[in-house]
Amino acid sequence: MAELVLAAVTPHNPLLWRAMTDPVPDDLQPIAANFARIREAVVSHEIDVLVVIGTDHLRQFFYDNSPAFAIGKADAYHGTWENEVRTFGMEYAELTGHRELADRIAGRSVQPDAIDFSVSLEWRLDHAFVIPLQYVRPELDIPVVPIHANASMPPVPSVRRFVALGEHLRRAIEEWDSDARVGILTSGHMANDVGGPRTFAGSPDPEFDALAAGWMRDGDLDGAIRVCSEVDRLTAAGSMTSQFLNAVAALAAMGGRAADVVDVPESRFSTSPFFLWSTR
Repeated sequence: MAELVLAAVTPHNPLLWRAMTDPVPDDLQPIAANFARIREAVVSHEIDVLVVIGTDHLRQFFYDNSPAFAIGKADAYHGTWENEVRTFGMEYAELTGHRELADRIAGRSVQPDAIDFSVSLEWRLDHAFVIPLQYVRPELDIPVVPIHANASMPPVPSVRRFVALGEHLRRAIEEWDSDARVGILTSGHMANDVGGPRTFAGSPDPEFDALAAGWMRDGDLDGAIRVCSEVDRLTAAGSMTSQFLNAVAALAAMGGRAADVVDVPESRFSTSPFFLWSTR
């Protein structure tokens, strides 16, 4: 059977792409070091396929069709979008899909009991998927299964739905009749506000950041569920803090155990999440 050997959480802030060039500014060096640490873990674990959980930013999915969770079943993916290349200096990416594992996760003919997936065979990935992959695996040579989790357009799925996603991924991977070594890569934010004076001006809620890092450090899935169930608390921490729920999915996928690496460096932009679970 396939083996889930690694899960990681990174930021996907596209402003990093233009700012984090040699020589890396002092406040961004811890971010560059953490991306390098996870990149080395992907190499050492000999990952065959990556399940990538991100949140599309109203590009592939909009208010005319806003699925709670969508899984890509394409053979190949193109990223990113022209405005992200123009605005952030990002580079286009060409990625290979993994249809067999996508079918296993989504259900070939019947939806899984745990969670309802929309499916897409035509998907153009935005920075939530491309930025983590370009830092963690710059060769872009590992097949991917992208999963969009709507953590930006209300109504956002409850934190328990993100827990169900993570638990389902673990089961689906471990029941897959394959010798593949699988990693889960998710991206999002700590406390983060988009729109208004708190946009990328440091953390809008350091108290939330400390709580969130503690859930990962202690393996406190119940604590994450309790606080993240308080919608007003998430909103008070920033309009896009709900994208932290992608990290909760990773914690659930790893059985709620404490992460091996927990680092949340501050920078000019915001506090950046870096969490890593591994079998080595």
